[in-house]
Amino acid sequence: MAIKQAAEGSGGFGPAAAGGQAGRVVPPGASRARPSARERLLAAANELFYNEGVHTVGIDRVIEQAGVAKASLYNTFGSKDELVRAYLQTRHASVTQRITQAVERYNTPRERLLAVFEGQGELFAQPDYRGCAFARASAESHPGDLVEQAAEAYRDWVRALLTELAAQAGVPEPEVLARQLHLLYDGSGQSARMDHDPAAAAAARAAAATLLDAATARGTAARLR
Repeated sequence: MAIKQAAEGSGGFGPAAAGGQAGRVVPPGASRARPSARERLLAAANELFYNEGVHTVGIDRVIEQAGVAKASLYNTFGSKDELVRAYLQTRHASVTQRITQAVERYNTPRERLLAVFEGQGELFAQPDYRGCAFARASAESHPGDLVEQAAEAYRDWVRALLTELAAQAGVPEPEVLARQLHLLYDGSGQSARMDHDPAAAAAARAAAATLLDAATARGTAARLR
């Protein structure tokens, strides 16, 4: 199940793994350890790749901003492509955490499904939001490369989550509704970026509610025949 997998599987790519110290308890008066080379490289990659593009930014800029030796990058990731994939995995984990937290705030299947768009709206409201990291990176990718693989993994997760939540809501053909909602999800992200409109998520949620209610009504009518 997509939500359970998100909760159980994010340990390797979650905020603590991606950003460093989030999961550690530091005793009072103790100084924090300096972030590792991996953490500094990922932090630099996250900022530079997201804001400027995965191919536009050269490896030397990442190394300079991270303050590490070039050998550290290759010892840690092996190549720039693997660093890009790790960057996208941290983005995937961050979105997963945000959306999952929004869903888990509710108990009813209807509200849990619509909460996906509330979580999306929280992402849009962040001051550094510049659109979907996967869409941005995919625009520079080639068929079958690591960027495309990471983007496909993210999109598969979104579709599986929507399908699971639609099934829990009792709609017939949850895969059909999930595909429709995925289109809203994508369009909402594009609108938030291109129109500078964080409220796009609220509009998408309202449209999703209409689609969900219509699908639920069709299911009820079919059972009464």
